[in-house]
Amino acid sequence: MRSDSRLWLGGILALTLAYTLGTLVDSGGLSLTARMGTWPMAAAAGVAAVSLLYSARRRAASGADTEANADGADGAAALRYLGLAALAWCAGAVTYGVTGLFSTSAALSLTFGDLLSLVALPLFAVGFTRFAPLPRGVRPAVRHFTDSYVCAAAVFTVVWLVLFAPLYSEMGVNADFVGFALVYPVADIVVLCLLAPLVLTSPHSTRRAVLLAMGAFVIICGADLISTITRLTGEPLAGGIEHPVRLLGFALLAGLPWLIRDTAAAAPRRITGRGLYRFAPEIAAAVALAVASVVLTVAALRMDGVAPVLPLVAGSAVLVLLVRLVGLLEENATLARMVLTRERHFHELARNSGDVILILDEDGAIFYVSPGAAEAFGYRLDDLLAEPVTAIVHPEDLPRVAAAMSAFRRDASPSFSLRLRVRSGDGTWRHTESTVSRYERPGEPDRLLVTTRDISAQVALEQQVDHLTFHDGITGLPNRAYLEERTREVLSRHGAGEGPWTDVAAIFLDLDGFTAVNDSAGHTFGDYLLAQAARRLRATTDPGHTLARWGGDEFAVLIEENVQAQQVVDLAERLSRVIGSEPFQVAEREVVLTASVGVAFAERGIESGELLRNADMAMARAKEEGGGGRLEVYAAHMHAAVVRRLELQTELRQALADGDFVLEYQPVVDLESSQVTAVEALVRRRSGDTVIPPEDFIGAAEESGLIVPLGEWILREACGRVAQWRAAEWDIGLAVNLSVRQVLSPRFVETVATVLAESGLPAHVLTMEVDEEVLLENPGEAVARLSELRGLGVRLAIDDFGMGYASLAHLRQLRVDEIKIDPSFIRDLGTDGTVTLLTHTIIRLGQDLGVQVVAEGIERPEQLERLRAMGCGYGQGFLVAKPMAAAGVEALVGDDVRTPAG
Repeated sequence: MRSDSRLWLGGILALTLAYTLGTLVDSGGLSLTARMGTWPMAAAAGVAAVSLLYSARRRAASGADTEANADGADGAAALRYLGLAALAWCAGAVTYGVTGLFSTSAALSLTFGDLLSLVALPLFAVGFTRFAPLPRGVRPAVRHFTDSYVCAAAVFTVVWLVLFAPLYSEMGVNADFVGFALVYPVADIVVLCLLAPLVLTSPHSTRRAVLLAMGAFVIICGADLISTITRLTGEPLAGGIEHPVRLLGFALLAGLPWLIRDTAAAAPRRITGRGLYRFAPEIAAAVALAVASVVLTVAALRMDGVAPVLPLVAGSAVLVLLVRLVGLLEENATLARMVLTRERHFHELARNSGDVILILDEDGAIFYVSPGAAEAFGYRLDDLLAEPVTAIVHPEDLPRVAAAMSAFRRDASPSFSLRLRVRSGDGTWRHTESTVSRYERPGEPDRLLVTTRDISAQVALEQQVDHLTFHDGITGLPNRAYLEERTREVLSRHGAGEGPWTDVAAIFLDLDGFTAVNDSAGHTFGDYLLAQAARRLRATTDPGHTLARWGGDEFAVLIEENVQAQQVVDLAERLSRVIGSEPFQVAEREVVLTASVGVAFAERGIESGELLRNADMAMARAKEEGGGGRLEVYAAHMHAAVVRRLELQTELRQALADGDFVLEYQPVVDLESSQVTAVEALVRRRSGDTVIPPEDFIGAAEESGLIVPLGEWILREACGRVAQWRAAEWDIGLAVNLSVRQVLSPRFVETVATVLAESGLPAHVLTMEVDEEVLLENPGEAVARLSELRGLGVRLAIDDFGMGYASLAHLRQLRVDEIKIDPSFIRDLGTDGTVTLLTHTIIRLGQDLGVQVVAEGIERPEQLERLRAMGCGYGQGFLVAKPMAAAGVEALVGDDVRTPAG
C-alpha cells in the first residue's frame, strides 16, 4: 500500500506540474491553461466524484469502518458527501465551460455555475464532519461555532486589508460588485475556520484522511482566492495559475480514498502542553484575533480611510465575543457550584467512609480529620487535632515518611503510597496503608490529602501465608524454599566479606525404607512418622543451625557457624544414630528406620544451589552403597559421575533416534536333544565399530525412563524376526526381558498386544522375563499388570531365580510358566556342596510345580552333565551357544530357517 500511495502522489504532482507549465505557453495572447478554461478542472472534479462515491459504496459493503465508527466517525458517509461535493464542483466547472463558449468577458455577478460551486461547500463540510465529528452537546457546539466565527472574521479582515482593500480603492467599483466578488473567499474562510479546529480533535483512526481532505480544501480555497482577484482585475493572474492550483486540489481529493486505504493511522498524541488540542477552537480564534489586531493597527496607521465592511466585521466580532464572554461567566458560575457540591460530597464521603481521611499542612499539622478516625483508632477528634500526625507514627517509620515527602516535593508526583505503623488509642501499633496526594483550594496554601486504612488483619494474614510458604505443614520445619533462600543469604554474606570465611556446610539425610512403609501403611501413618523423625532431629540439632525438610523423606541441615569439619561429620553421625537408635512408635506398630547421610562443605565462590546439590549427591551415593546409616562426604568425582550419567542418557536418546541399537539372540536348547527351542533377545549399542554391552547403558536408560521406548523397540524388532523364522517352518520361541519401568508404564499391556498383532507372532510363543525387583517396587500394581499380560496368552518367567529372599512368595503371588536359575548357582555347581544341593532343589521345585526350568550360564562340560543328571530340561550359556546376530542364528540352525524372500 505504501508503494500505491507513492504512485498516487507522484502522478498528482506530475499532472499538476505539467498543467502549471501551460501557464508559460503563450497561444494567441493567452496562456494555454487560460485557453483551456475550466474543462480540465471539470474533468478532475468528475474523476474525484467517481473515485469518492465508488470508494464510499465499497467501504459500506465491506464494513471496513468498524474502528472509525467506534471513534464516532463514519468513513463511508464521509466519502459519499465528499463525492457529492466534488460532483457539485464538477457541475459548476462544466457550467463555466459552457457559458464560456458564448461569452468571453468576466462575469460581474453570480452565475448558475457559481451557485453550483457554492453548493459544494456545505456538502464538503458535512462530509468532513463525518471524518472529524463536531463537538457533541449544545454547549460545546455553540462554543465551537462562536469561536469559528470570531476566527473567520479575523482571517477575513486580514485578507481584506492585504489583498482586496488596495483593489477596492484602485478600482472604485460599487459595493454590490465587490460583494458578489467576495462571496467565494468569505464562504471559503467560514468553512475553513469551522473545519480546521476539528483536525486536532479528529479520531486517530481517520487522522490521515482528515489531513488529506483539509489539504485538498485549502488548495481549492487558494484557487478561489486567485479567481476572485482575477474577477476584480479582469486579467488572469500569472497566466491563469488558478486552474492548475484547483486541479491539484481536485486530484488530491480524488486520490484520498486510495492514499488512506488499509493504512493504520498513528496513535493519538497530544499536540502540546496538557491536552491543548481540546481547546483547538479557542486557540484558533485567539491566534486569528491577535493577527487581525496587528494587521488592523498597522493598516489604521497607513490608510486614510477604512472600507465600510470593516466596521461591520469588527462590530459583529465584538458582539460574538460578548456572547462568548457571557457563556464563560455562566460556565464559571457552574464550575463554582460544582466545586461547592463536590466539597459537600467529599465531607459526606469522609464521614461515612470506613477509611480515615486527613488533610495535613506541610509541617504535619492536622487541618481536617474524618469522624471515622475515632472509631478506627480509638482517638477523640480533639486529641488528634492537638498534635502533628508524626506523633502517632512509629519512630522506625519516620525516616521513610521524610524520604517519601522529600521525593514527593521534588518530583511533583500526583500521589504516593506508604505502609506505616500507627499507635492506636490503646497503645498498640496498627499496620496502615496510606495514600497521599495534593489537596488544592483556590486562595489557600497547598495541603496534603491522606487516606489511611487499617490493614492489621491483612498483615497478619500475609505473615501467616509467608510462614506457610516457607514452612512444612507436616513437620513444622522450614521447607526447601526457605533453606535455599537461607543458604543464598549465608554464602553471600560470607562472600561479601562481612565476616570470616567459615566452614559452611550442608547435611542431607534420607530415611531408608520410608517409601515401603508409606505405601503399605498409608500416607497418614507416614506423615505421623515424619513428624516424629523431625522432632528427634530438632532435638539433636544446635540452635544456630537451620534444620529443614527438603521434601519427601529427606531432611537437610545448614551449618552456618564457624565449626571444624570433624564437628560437622560428628553431627551428621549423631543425626543418623538418632533415627536408627530406637523404633518409631506409630499407633500400635513399631517401625525401625535407618538414615543415609551426605555431607558437603562450602568453598569460596560456591553458589548456594551447588552446595545443596553436592550434599544431595553425597546422600545419594550413601544410598547406592547400601544405606543403613552410611555416611558419605562429597567429593568431586561424584559430580563427574552424575554429569557422565546425564551425558550418557542424552547419548542413548540420540542413539535410539539414529537406530544405533542392535539385537543379538542367545539360543535356549533342550539339554537332552541339544535342539534350539527358543532364543533370548539381548540388546547391544553400536558406536562406530564398537559394540557396547547392555550393562554399560541399561542402568542409565532405566533411570531416565528411556527403557520404555527402548523396550518397545526391542519387543517389536524381536517379535518381527521370530515371526519370520516361524513362517519358514521353524518352531521356535522368544524370550524378552522386562524392567520395572516397562511393567509399570501406563500402556504396557496395550503395547504388547499391538506388537503381537502387527508382527503376527502367536502370544504363547512369547515369554516375558521379570526379576524380583519388579515385584518388590510396587507389588500390587506389578502383579496386576503381569496378570493382564498372561490374559493375552503370553508366558511369564522369573529371571535370576534363587537370588532374592522372596522367590517362593513370588511363585505364590504370580503364576509363572518358567523359572531361570541364576548363573551364580551354575558357576559353583560341583565345587560347592551347598550350591549344588540348592540347584538340585530348585530343579525339583520346578518339576513339582509343573514349570519349565532353564539353567543360565553353562560354560563347562561338567556343569552340563550335572544339570542333565539333575533333570534340568533347558539351558543357556557360552558352552551351548553364545549371543549372536540373527544371521548367526540362521546359520546355526540351517538353511531351512532363513528368512523368506520379500
